[in-house]
Amino acid sequence: MRKSKTVLLLLSALMASCVGAETPPTTDAIKKLVEPRLGSNVKVDSVRETPYGGLYEIRIGSEILYTDKTGTYLFSGHVFNLTTSTDLTKERLEEINKIKFSDLPLDKAIKTVKGDGSRVIAVFEDPNCGYCKRFRQTTLKETDNITVYTFMYNILADDSFVKSKNIWCSPDRSKAWDDWMINNKAAPVAAANCESPNEQVVELGHKLGVSGTPAIFFADGTRVPGAIDTKALEEKLAKIKQ
Repeated sequence: MRKSKTVLLLLSALMASCVGAETPPTTDAIKKLVEPRLGSNVKVDSVRETPYGGLYEIRIGSEILYTDKTGTYLFSGHVFNLTTSTDLTKERLEEINKIKFSDLPLDKAIKTVKGDGSRVIAVFEDPNCGYCKRFRQTTLKETDNITVYTFMYNILADDSFVKSKNIWCSPDRSKAWDDWMINNKAAPVAAANCESPNEQVVELGHKLGVSGTPAIFFADGTRVPGAIDTKALEEKLAKIKQ
């Protein structure tokens, strides 16, 4: 999976200045301290106090960092509850990154139905993504009774747009996609007047904070970044059904 670069590792910049060490530990004050130190292009969406370790959560888009009450130190990583073996950061990320599945513009995706199609997922994939191809060739090939909506999310190479358009303009989009992703068989060149939703899908992915492919969205609104194996997919689908 290819993740976009983000400006996160600026611990030295935070540690270099202890200005504000006596600032009252309010979320607004912490945001004012931390945001300018992260760089001019980084926007802190929110700061909230956590119930553990005196840490404050800093949310930047779909990512989470932590700081102390003085805004002096920056922590990047996951917080675990060792008593319950719970990944607290993972739970929080799932919460803030949840979407309403029914709001997805599924008409801009390739629909593939396997078996009775009773279980539903949406996947953002790039035609040049090796992990996406592996996900198709193994996990999805081994999974039955599922409907897959594929959003061709062109972020890896310039010719991704060309390949996606050719596939979208094929008589059987689902077959053309599988032919390429599984069998490395390219789709015929699209007619010049054929329109594809390439630009809209890129905008959608950015809006949803999709920074790498594949990205899997489930009917309950949760997501999994990256490819997963058949066992993990089945477990996730079973959990949603309960």
